[in-house]
Amino acid sequence: MVGMLRRLQILVRKSTWALRLVFVLDFVLPSPASAHVKWFAPYDVPGQPVGLRDVLSPTFWFLVAGTCFALWVICRWEQTAVGAVVLRVFKRFSVAAHARIEVLFRASVAVFFFALSLLGNIILTPELTTDFAVIAWLQAAIALGMFWRPALAVSALGIGVLFVFGVVKYGAFHMMDYPIFLGAAVYLGLVSREVNWLFNLRPLDFARWGAAITLMWASVEKWAYPQWSIPVLQAHPKLVVGLDSAFYMTAAGVVEFGLAFALLWSPLVRRLAATALAAMFISAVFEFGRLDALGHLIIVMILLAIVVDDAPVLERRAVLAPAYYCAALFFVIAAYYVSHAAIYGTAII
Repeated sequence: MVGMLRRLQILVRKSTWALRLVFVLDFVLPSPASAHVKWFAPYDVPGQPVGLRDVLSPTFWFLVAGTCFALWVICRWEQTAVGAVVLRVFKRFSVAAHARIEVLFRASVAVFFFALSLLGNIILTPELTTDFAVIAWLQAAIALGMFWRPALAVSALGIGVLFVFGVVKYGAFHMMDYPIFLGAAVYLGLVSREVNWLFNLRPLDFARWGAAITLMWASVEKWAYPQWSIPVLQAHPKLVVGLDSAFYMTAAGVVEFGLAFALLWSPLVRRLAATALAAMFISAVFEFGRLDALGHLIIVMILLAIVVDDAPVLERRAVLAPAYYCAALFFVIAAYYVSHAAIYGTAII
């Protein structure tokens, strides 16, 4: 009995340190919200990823345990009087912005696609290029559609066409980096038809899910291909804040996945996660410049919409957050590695 209590104390102590580490990393690691590595460094999508035997290291599990504990603590805190006060503060300061979410969303999409049409050779993101001149005209039409509500559905269809074009040219696996565009397209289509609920989800929920899946998929990429980020880290050495690069990439992926998962959880948890992610994306612009600002414009808009969203309150037990987080982690890692192996014939382990 004494030995069991002793092991429990050690586990709690380690979990507490893991929790502290995760909180610190949330604020000092700009990687989850920094430039998408494919925009600034060489990459090889069909290449062999790091095997799961090396990805699932003791450091990885230590950080995952810390994230689980952090989620549980925040969810418990949300259910207290203090959590209720913080949620009311969010609501009080977001009333005006909440009433203008649709207008701001449409404006952001208009600016994004108008800028792409001027550049003339980008499909959706900087590494997705084309010489097909019609694409620029389609992007301009999408931007113009934002000024007339009935035309939003047509613009949404146009975004879908661009996504499919990207799949045809770059492959389905590469385009799994960007389901956020599909979420944005569904949002615009539903808003155009004034559909408030579909499959028990609101229009903004589709955009939120698209952003969350995009970030979770990108976090696995950090573990599967850490070498892609080496040129970026060498060009911007202050990003690693003195940490070992291998630990940095593992930690960056865990932090990103945890924050992305939190976007799918309860109102206060998702608002806190969206605030942290939006702050990191915006701060990354000062490091990576206008290309990063343009590339991340839509996801920043979605994150800000989540921050001010007056979402329905769902009663969930705090213990479920770590359980669902672990399930999501298992599913996304499995989907990434199994689909890559199926498409490119690479090894999983």
